[in-house]
Amino acid sequence: MTLRLVIFDVDGTLVDSQGDILGAMGAAYASEGLERPSREDILSIVGLSLPQAFAVLAPALAPEQRTRLVEGYKEAYAGLRLTGGPEASPLYPGIHALLNQLSARDDVLLGIATGKSRRGLTALLESHGLTQMFVTRQCADGNPSKPHPAMLYTAIEEAGVEVEQAMMIGDTSYDMEMARAAGIARIGVTWGYHPPEALVDAQHVVNDAVALERAIDTILGAMP
Repeated sequence: MTLRLVIFDVDGTLVDSQGDILGAMGAAYASEGLERPSREDILSIVGLSLPQAFAVLAPALAPEQRTRLVEGYKEAYAGLRLTGGPEASPLYPGIHALLNQLSARDDVLLGIATGKSRRGLTALLESHGLTQMFVTRQCADGNPSKPHPAMLYTAIEEAGVEVEQAMMIGDTSYDMEMARAAGIARIGVTWGYHPPEALVDAQHVVNDAVALERAIDTILGAMP
């Protein structure tokens, strides 16, 4: 039996964490006496690792100040996560059932590739009871930021599958660019933080969990 690896992004794909992201950004900028960027600008960088995200949002600031913004964001996000619990970053409709269905298959392994920190990812998965579903969990700690394909290469190696047996599912152009660079199949979802027209590198673009299940099955059926 050939094993296949289905890799998911997290923020904007599995969970809607924009409330905590926007809140943490507001707290970080306020700590430096700065005005928070717009909601649209903040959501446009979701998926990037924090240093790269702040380099995009605040290129004119000194590196030392951007570093303080990163640390302020981390501290604020951790606090919001503790007070808000899993309801603060709810799973999108149909996602829990889809993950259960996929994890029950003998021929499918599940993985994660996210710009979140290891601490944040671990806490999120624990809050939703999802930790045991994923055989590989790649995050911002120790990996280059998306769209660099390194975290996908590591996920594929850890899972013990071939490149042609892997696919990536995400909501941003960074996810799709990363997957294309790694040479794996890719599905874009429209319920996240980048508009559908940004998902130009996706092979399939889907609007809900039912369509996502069909697209996954289509790709799995076409794999050698």
